[in-house]
Amino acid sequence: MLKTFLSHQSKSFWRSRNKGSSIATQIILGFFMLYFLVLAVGAGFSMPYLLPKIFANQNVITSFNGLILYYFAFDFIMRLQLQELPTLSIIPYLHLKIKRSQIISFLNVKSLFSAFNVWPFFLFLPFIFMRIAPAYGAFATVMYIIAIFSIAIFNNYLVLYIKRKTISNVLYTAVGLIIIAGFAALEYYKVISIMAASDFVFKAVASHPYIGFAFPIAAFLIFKINSDFLRKNLYTEELSSKQEKKVSTDYAFLNRFGKVGELAALELKLILRHKRSRSSVILGFFFLLYGFLFYKTPAIDGDKFGQMMFGAIFMTGVSIIIYGQFMFAWQSAHFDGLLSAKINFKDFIKAKFLLFTIASSIITLLASFYGFLSPKLLLLQLAAYLYNIGFGTVIVLYLATLNKKRLDITKAASFNYQGTSATQFLLMFPYALTPILLYVPFGMMDMPYWGLIVVAVFGLIMLLMRGFWVNVITAKFEKQRYKIAEGFRE
Repeated sequence: MLKTFLSHQSKSFWRSRNKGSSIATQIILGFFMLYFLVLAVGAGFSMPYLLPKIFANQNVITSFNGLILYYFAFDFIMRLQLQELPTLSIIPYLHLKIKRSQIISFLNVKSLFSAFNVWPFFLFLPFIFMRIAPAYGAFATVMYIIAIFSIAIFNNYLVLYIKRKTISNVLYTAVGLIIIAGFAALEYYKVISIMAASDFVFKAVASHPYIGFAFPIAAFLIFKINSDFLRKNLYTEELSSKQEKKVSTDYAFLNRFGKVGELAALELKLILRHKRSRSSVILGFFFLLYGFLFYKTPAIDGDKFGQMMFGAIFMTGVSIIIYGQFMFAWQSAHFDGLLSAKINFKDFIKAKFLLFTIASSIITLLASFYGFLSPKLLLLQLAAYLYNIGFGTVIVLYLATLNKKRLDITKAASFNYQGTSATQFLLMFPYALTPILLYVPFGMMDMPYWGLIVVAVFGLIMLLMRGFWVNVITAKFEKQRYKIAEGFRE
């Protein structure tokens, strides 16, 4: 039956009217995945030499043990944002003589084909074979590998379960965000330490390898819980999602976001088909070279992240800044049509957030080549990235509701100041100054890495509160929409 499902999925893809753009999208995504895998391999083989420099007062194996659960905590958060639910149009199969267990098995197996499940091996296995195997022997080495594989599987099915539960009850999302924020706060105030807990757990695995069997048991339990929930809700969930979701985009990777993805795809078409918006995207890639102006050797060697903060914020958030400063104005030519169309304004705002997050993620991945100058820059850019998608997106979209200047997207961008207003200048102050103000106290106390952590945690908290900010900005937009429309008519 698995072979039949795969055959049907393949035919569905190749017979789709959008297969050309889908193939192009898959090639681009494959390139980014390969690029990131190369970075993971490089980090894996460099870890035995980098960890003693980063954690100078710790044993290298202790540092490695402490990073494992820390990595998977971050992996869990990223999966919540990016991992898609495995899809299969099941309604045609339900009336056939096919067991539901076979459909569920296919969905569960399909979900394993995710880059999130591959990266941990490239990142952790080199160190395990180079340091853990000589120190603790073959049995402990095998249990380390089984434990890491099991945690990846656990995260995989836990995220799928959470996402499926939130389809039926949004309260689960709120509770989940509160729990994550609570753990982040406890970690920040040193009530608990994920690194210490991780070191304790894997030190126990190294000393008593049989303890590692607890991880596959936990992975199996969450797999079982997820499968049981899917079995009970399979028909209802599929039917309701199909009724609400209209997939008419040319970008298949956006389909999984439903109406929000459809609106994001329409705006992406607008960006790529017009001169000025397309120029703003191309310009963003040129600004990737901006780091060579800010990332100077004395500043890197002296951990002077405050001097490099603006450069990191600007590079990782350039798409948010350049495109976002004219948000809503890009659609000024048909803004009246948007207001009269049957569009949920909350979905409209969410689509903007989605585009910003995707664009910033791509730029940050490309900017990771600065890690060859120093691994410290990857930490700086990670903090800047979280700040941008957490706080930067909010401030840009909120101030966009104050912009009423019309913009003609068919004209070139060079020496074109149409659409520019005081809002653009107002935008730069909170956007650029906030991370520097957060960092400065720690820089003055000679605690640069704590400064980066504060900037990153601030961005992460804002990201976890995105649902709240969507409501705030939507309310502001609904209040201002007629004034904005009047301005765009002039």
